[in-house]
Amino acid sequence: MKTIRGKKAVVTGAASGIGRDVCLELARGGADLYLIDIDEDGMRQTADLCREHQVEVRSRCCDVSQADEITATVDAVLAEWEVIDILINNAGVAYYGPVTRMKTEQWDWLLAINLHAPIRFTHEFLPVLLSRPEGHVVNMASICGLVAGPRQTAYHVSKFGLVGYTESLRAEFAGKTLGLTCMCPGLVRTPLWKNAVQGFSKNQHRQPPRWAATTSRHVAKRCIAAIRGNKPLVVMTPIAHFLYGLKRISPRFLDFLQRFRLKKRKPSVPPAPRQRSLQAQNESNIAA
Repeated sequence: MKTIRGKKAVVTGAASGIGRDVCLELARGGADLYLIDIDEDGMRQTADLCREHQVEVRSRCCDVSQADEITATVDAVLAEWEVIDILINNAGVAYYGPVTRMKTEQWDWLLAINLHAPIRFTHEFLPVLLSRPEGHVVNMASICGLVAGPRQTAYHVSKFGLVGYTESLRAEFAGKTLGLTCMCPGLVRTPLWKNAVQGFSKNQHRQPPRWAATTSRHVAKRCIAAIRGNKPLVVMTPIAHFLYGLKRISPRFLDFLQRFRLKKRKPSVPPAPRQRSLQAQNESNIAA
């Protein structure tokens, strides 16, 4: 994409963190913005900051875990703008804890927001994006979409899926006017950590150490640069580069490090075996 100025950009998860800073970077570049988030107050603050750069800013509250709300939001955007040039799929949530303690409803909720929502937004905006002379989609994944670790299984599943989805679309539309980028930063200081659902009995919300994490503004700057250069994959932070490189060079050694690390931890207690209800047991006995 040769220029950002004058483009129409849709950003999900725009109320805070990386989403807010991406909006601000786009506004500084002269792009008009359509903000999408479930947090109306935070989204209003982002909109006010972006308007200081004399660009058009619109917004809509949307629970991206609900497919019908996504469709209604896409219809509303196209009814007001008719076209868009940039789609930033940034909205995301996290779960931290042993996978054995994660409920089915929590799996459904996390995958709906982190994976299904970006796919649906992209799919529904795709005809318009393909019609533009310069269209671009950015999917905000994570180093967790390239290298797996413990206690974030569902988050890893969603981000690995997002990396694969972006790569496959890029292969399918190679040579066309649509660009696709997958952002895979390492640790970033954002509200995601504070808001993560915990799978522990005690509160274990932690912020990443400052020395190991980057800022959401740095991620936003790299995101805009990736749009301009049509970068397929952006890995950020030294630790993320190290882990990704180690996995590619010696996956068995990385596996050894994971096992060594887990040996030092207190093992999590697996859940009790699922019991059938008394009624179901009685019905089974009668049938026998």
